[in-house]
Amino acid sequence: MTDKALRLGTRRSKLAMAQSGQVAEAVRQVTGRPVELVEITTYGDTSREHLAQIGGTGVFVAALREALARDEVDFAVHSLKDLPTAQPAELTLAAVPVREDPRDVLVARDGLTFSELPDGARVGTGSPRRMAQLNAYARDHGMTIETVPIRGNVDTRIGYVHKGELDAVVLAAAGLNRVGRIDAVTDFLSVDTVLPAPGQGALAIECAAHNASLAAALAELDDPFTRVAVTAERSLLAALEAGCSAPVGALADLLADGQVVKEMRLRGVVGKTDGSTLVQLSTTGPVPETETQAMELGRELAAEMLTKGAAGLMGERAL
Repeated sequence: MTDKALRLGTRRSKLAMAQSGQVAEAVRQVTGRPVELVEITTYGDTSREHLAQIGGTGVFVAALREALARDEVDFAVHSLKDLPTAQPAELTLAAVPVREDPRDVLVARDGLTFSELPDGARVGTGSPRRMAQLNAYARDHGMTIETVPIRGNVDTRIGYVHKGELDAVVLAAAGLNRVGRIDAVTDFLSVDTVLPAPGQGALAIECAAHNASLAAALAELDDPFTRVAVTAERSLLAALEAGCSAPVGALADLLADGQVVKEMRLRGVVGKTDGSTLVQLSTTGPVPETETQAMELGRELAAEMLTKGAAGLMGERAL
């Protein structure tokens, strides 16, 4: 195999550069080839609108995929939760590495946990999914909070708290881990309180479908358990016809008996952003042996959620 450098397409954000750098090192080890990062600006990076307004589906992904199609990069790294659920035929999802912590976390003033927030606390998040579940939890526990739409990178969001503009912000644990800011967390939010976005904490490594030798090399980084879990979650999202910015949460857990993984539990939630209504269901079955089986699990749970009224709770519907 040639030792010509592989070109890795990545967004320019601190988080994207950090996670792409980690993947680049792993790819160097499995291929023996140098990897260079090619920074690409996406629409989601330049737009100042809130993600719910611009329709989060694919806004951080399209420019990277276009660079792959034009052969300007050899492969690209995405946060899997940003990927549209439809996979283009000309691209292949070569690897889904082992997933980071999928939970959401709170960064609050004075080291407060979520349950310790004062009445009327202003909590920043750019995610309708988080708003729906946080507001529902607050209602159920006699709390009053105000969820405030925010944008920006990790440092910008944490800065809102440090400058006193907000009482707290909610972020993904995986992102804080990858940029070395996990020490800022004041509360890890249980998935029983807030289900993460489908695919949260996982990365997607994509390359051109015709580049079979590169796809095979990248596949060395694939984790089969992570892949079937996120496939089930994304199948649920697709079957709900919901985009990345819709208020949908999903998580597939692998349930172990000792050291042996026996079953997979898939949980899904959709709700109004004010927290007044949530549809939350789960299903448990054998660990899928194929992506097709994982997709079926997601579709089945989505169908059940739709019969419970989930369709009427989603703002954005994917086309």
